[in-house]
Amino acid sequence: MALALEKYYTEDDYYSLPENIRAELIDGELIYNQAAPSRLHQALLMELAGSIRDYIKSKNGSCRVYPAPFAVKLDEEQDTIVEPDISVICDKSKLTDRGCTGAPDWIIEIISPGTSSHDYVRKLALYEAAGVREYW
Repeated sequence: MALALEKYYTEDDYYSLPENIRAELIDGELIYNQAAPSRLHQALLMELAGSIRDYIKSKNGSCRVYPAPFAVKLDEEQDTIVEPDISVICDKSKLTDRGCTGAPDWIIEIISPGTSSHDYVRKLALYEAAGVREYW
């Protein structure tokens, strides 16, 4: 009996998804984030992003803060596009109309019980390999 082959998805497939579909592309695998974030998750996201942005501005910094949804293509050669909860990017040459190409300087993921192993294991390894300087 032949084994069914899993489809390998590309950046084009990812960007062809309807806008209301929340997904990430990791090593050619589409991972759907079907549940909407909780109210507490969103409150934390907004407080953190706002506080970080305000701090950077108070120091006349040039880094930019982007809350999810914000596409981050970690490696030009790799079919991996993630949407961290918060991305801080200091190198403006990494910014594109679609998001960021290359490792952000700082990524924050707000962990929920359903995503903890994905965020603590799989994404940590991706971010480390891509050269993300700080990951919370």
